[in-house]
Amino acid sequence: MSVANARLAVVMPRMSAYGGVEGFGLRLAGALAGAGHAVDFICARQEVEAPQGVRVIRVGRFGPFKALKTLWFTLAAGAAVRRGRYDLVFGLGKTLSQDILRIGGGPLPVFWRLSKLAWRPGWPRTMKMLRRRLSPANWLSMAIEARQARSARVVVCVSTLVRDWLLEAHPELARSDVRVIYNRPDLSRFHVLDEEGRARLRAREGLEPEQMVIATAATNFALKGIAPLLRALALLPERFVLRVAGGRGAGHYLHLARELGVEDRVRFLGRVEDMPGFYSAADVFCLATYYDACSNAVLEALACGCRTVSSRFNGSAAFLPPDKVFDDPGDHVTLARLLERVAGEPRPGAFVWPDDVACGLEPYLALVDECLRGKSQQGA
Repeated sequence: MSVANARLAVVMPRMSAYGGVEGFGLRLAGALAGAGHAVDFICARQEVEAPQGVRVIRVGRFGPFKALKTLWFTLAAGAAVRRGRYDLVFGLGKTLSQDILRIGGGPLPVFWRLSKLAWRPGWPRTMKMLRRRLSPANWLSMAIEARQARSARVVVCVSTLVRDWLLEAHPELARSDVRVIYNRPDLSRFHVLDEEGRARLRAREGLEPEQMVIATAATNFALKGIAPLLRALALLPERFVLRVAGGRGAGHYLHLARELGVEDRVRFLGRVEDMPGFYSAADVFCLATYYDACSNAVLEALACGCRTVSSRFNGSAAFLPPDKVFDDPGDHVTLARLLERVAGEPRPGAFVWPDDVACGLEPYLALVDECLRGKSQQGA
């Protein structure tokens, strides 16, 4: 087996540039191909053009229900892996056959325990948890997670927090090779804009110079703490406004904003194509999340030189100083005080990525070479 020219597979349900895990998978496949490997991308569906040198194998995802679709992909992707006779397989998601497993979301039992706090105590929380526990797709996911924990050779977690959650849920993994490699944004896209460029950007966005823009990004509005963020906004001076990127179905939150008297200070932007511009126009980026393995949005905001705060339930909060991390996403009073204080601080400028923390794609390329050498030595 040649370490420099191996046959590799990257396995995940969707080939897409939209989404943190999907974007990572696309970049990883391209980097592996650029390193001289023959790379197949095994997926259910393809939404973007494959990186140069990457061959796409689509196995579909059939069935009327999520559980059946997940099961189909898991089994079909496993069959494709066996047919391919790859030197190394990279699993990104619900896979059963892989040499390196990347955990991008954390274990389901821990997610349930923490994320349920995003729903009000009583009937809303009870019904949410009941729906989760009655979902066949969730039970299938837990079965796949348990199988992965028993069979994994090398596991990569996207943050120290995810590693801790994973070992809590699956103590048997303590015997495996569990590593931590943080995400790192594409620094050619996410970088600090000078003040003149930032002023032009804000003017183009219709933002007044005196306005203090709080920004957040969310797909799941409940989980990412949009409700407490709106309540915090209501306690702040009127020059503070909130812009929300991502998600859909904002009607409930617009109604809440109306009740709080801040409807004219909130904009739900939906899908935002220019995320670097979104961060650069903001004065503070806030992620009031109840659960986040390693928020790419926090890392991207830091790369753009934006003041950034986050709850402690976010793996990428490890890159923030302690006074920018808050304990309770639901405590909107404390959150309002923090936002007002941070908004008055100088902009931090370019974020310096620590040398002693594994980040980005380079550690993955080194890990692939290490695993290939190990297999080669075993076969000798």
